[in-house]
Amino acid sequence: MQDTSTYESPFCTRYASKEMQYIFSADKKFTTWRRLWVALARAEMKLGLPVTEEQVAELEANIDNIDYACAAEREKLVRHDVMAHVYTYGQVCPKAAGIIHLGATSCYVGDNTDVIIMRDALELVRRKLVTVISQLSEFAEEYKSMPALAYTHLQPAQLTTVGKRATLWINELLMDLDELEYRISRLKLLGSKGTTGTQASFKELFGGDSAKIKELERMIAEEMGFDAVVPVSGQTYSRKADTQVLNSLSNIAQSAMKFANDMRILQNFKEMEEPFEKNQIGSSAMPYKRNPMRCERITALARYLMIDTLNPAFTAGTQWFERTLDDSANKRISVAEGFLACDAILNIMINVTSGLVVYPKIIRRRVMAELPFMASENIMMDAVRKGGNRQELHEKIRTYAMQAGKRVKEEGLDNNLIELILEDPSFGLKREDIEAVLVPENYTGRSSEQVDEFIAEYVKPVLEKYADLTHEQAEINV
Repeated sequence: MQDTSTYESPFCTRYASKEMQYIFSADKKFTTWRRLWVALARAEMKLGLPVTEEQVAELEANIDNIDYACAAEREKLVRHDVMAHVYTYGQVCPKAAGIIHLGATSCYVGDNTDVIIMRDALELVRRKLVTVISQLSEFAEEYKSMPALAYTHLQPAQLTTVGKRATLWINELLMDLDELEYRISRLKLLGSKGTTGTQASFKELFGGDSAKIKELERMIAEEMGFDAVVPVSGQTYSRKADTQVLNSLSNIAQSAMKFANDMRILQNFKEMEEPFEKNQIGSSAMPYKRNPMRCERITALARYLMIDTLNPAFTAGTQWFERTLDDSANKRISVAEGFLACDAILNIMINVTSGLVVYPKIIRRRVMAELPFMASENIMMDAVRKGGNRQELHEKIRTYAMQAGKRVKEEGLDNNLIELILEDPSFGLKREDIEAVLVPENYTGRSSEQVDEFIAEYVKPVLEKYADLTHEQAEINV
């Protein structure tokens, strides 16, 4: 039964996936601490310190055997989480108890674990981002030739196609993926730097042998799946790393908000909709409503994530000298919740882009209502070819367009620009002449070709690279 008497984060109860929640769970954190202690002990053993294979094996066998009650009780006593877990680990590893954490400082497990967690979380974000790109690319190909109104200043401008507009969303997501891949490739472990980053404790342990100290870090990094450690540090890795990672998540939030806001407007126009489930209720008071609630939620969560990036920025700027502890409480909230927010955003985007609804007849009707204005120059050129005066006809079309626009906006009537032109003998045009001009497909420029080229040159290489990541499933709770 759910405990309703205490606060629970909406990220856990409503938004983020179980997979992302696990990455930031206590189990993931503390088992990673133990994996790092195993890696440290193994490397120290291989490099000649008094650590035995039996001790390493005992540590390895008990990575998942965590007595959380013991750790909590010990932390109350010593007021130090790392030492509480060193003690707890030693309780189930009596032979190895004396060599756990040998030469290390708290940031050896704390900071290295944070980097590992961010890497794993970034890889999950990448999987979901690739799925969204894949689904939108299928949509773009399907609708690459369907004419639709394009807008500047949210006013009808010329025509585009439904698929071409989708490429604008995809292009921004590809930019985000590039940044995400860069961040993953550049992540480095802190390594084993010691209390102020000088490795003084390890110099003592290894009798001043710098080659062994450097090899120790290389071996630990390799065991934890990294190709490098940071070149220099204070006690912690530079907190700018957190800023850079959260900025990459913010990029995704920005693109997601752009997509979601476009969809909300299109749903108002009745041109497109997000999926609407059979038993979904749009409004408690208005049964007929189909609110774009998922895209609204994307917008809300994106706003949160973009603002959250300020937290690691201020933290990075206030790390005095080799470190201060005002980073800890903030970063354990801001980094975790930044990832949970990004995960939630992508879950919703996967859901929405898997079932986008298009209303071709509404799109066509809206196009045809504006097309006479957009086709006016073509109509004028046809009339000139039949002997009309270009300057006189231009002025007449301008006047008629103003009249037609006034009729639409002030009287609520249909656009009658074509009728006004047909009634004016100076144009010398018949209805079939004008209807031959009013073909929306002739006004979309290279939209269809652009979709084909963009997907072939930019999207397909990404989807081929991550072919195993394009079928991510996302369940949303509300």
